[in-house]
Amino acid sequence: MKYILHTAMFLALIAILSACSATSQLTMGVKEPARVPIPSDVVRIGLINRSVPAEGNESLDKIDKILSLEGLRLDELGAQSALNGLKAELERSGRFESVSLIDGVDSVRKGLGVFPAQMSWDDIDAICDAHNVDVIFSLEFYDTDTNVGYEQKMVNIPNPLGIKAEVPGHRVTIRTALKNGWRVYDPHTKYILDESSFQDNLVSVGEGINPFKAVEAIAGRKEAVLQTSNNLGNAYGLNIRNLTRRVTRIYYVKGTDNFEIGQRRAQAGDWKGAAELWERELSHPDAKIAGRAFYNMAISNEIDGNLDRALEYASKSYTDYNNKDALRYVNILKYRKQQVRELDNQLSK
Repeated sequence: MKYILHTAMFLALIAILSACSATSQLTMGVKEPARVPIPSDVVRIGLINRSVPAEGNESLDKIDKILSLEGLRLDELGAQSALNGLKAELERSGRFESVSLIDGVDSVRKGLGVFPAQMSWDDIDAICDAHNVDVIFSLEFYDTDTNVGYEQKMVNIPNPLGIKAEVPGHRVTIRTALKNGWRVYDPHTKYILDESSFQDNLVSVGEGINPFKAVEAIAGRKEAVLQTSNNLGNAYGLNIRNLTRRVTRIYYVKGTDNFEIGQRRAQAGDWKGAAELWERELSHPDAKIAGRAFYNMAISNEIDGNLDRALEYASKSYTDYNNKDALRYVNILKYRKQQVRELDNQLSK
């Protein structure tokens, strides 16, 4: 009973504080530039695989495979799966006329499991000319590092009657780290549009009455590695997309009747009607009220997409009326204007 009473008092206090608050919140969608900006005139994409071992590196690559207990072709298949995932996502974006996997270019082979030096622009130009592509997405490295753990323990094994019995056995745990790195080459500007590396981890556990049975129980590891690699390539392809995210803004709802009525109009989705009431308070004799009105008019203009006008209102709310919330909002609007410029630049290239 005492707990219920305390809870009720706490909720009542929250309700009182909310009712007394001078501000309310709204959310809106804002556009942000893609993390990897691809110029708008790029219509043909080429994909290359630099993770394939060069002849001079093949022995090192084979030693790595033996030490880490990898399958003989797991890195090769995983890299191909990552490229397939990237290709599928780039095609799904609908931005490009073609997305091509380019094979058989020996000069790109490295395969050391770390970022190699970037390719020369002469090589990039030659590949683009030979395969009629505008930009190169390169899988610079791909590697699977494997760690094997082994322990003896009691395991449940079905007996001939189908009843599980606990017997001494073995558990094998294989932890696989998938590492990959990408570069995007723009031969027109001679600029690396992006350079990124990623890592994901898989854990496979198997149990059995002997170590071999335990290893058999984790036979699905290869499929898991290939699927995860495909997902990594797919996720990298998402970086070319412009983003829309939800942001939160505060606006003033207390001070005069116009603010309170304006809140109800805003809650009903009538932001234009709310702005008409806020505009009436711009010349209010109380500086605090006028500052709130200028702030709310900035919010109204951001909702309408007029960032220049919003910045004017927010700046005046701070400079002329010392509204501290407005100073924070000014910086938010400046950042948004910068993002819009980046979006415009991407579209104009």
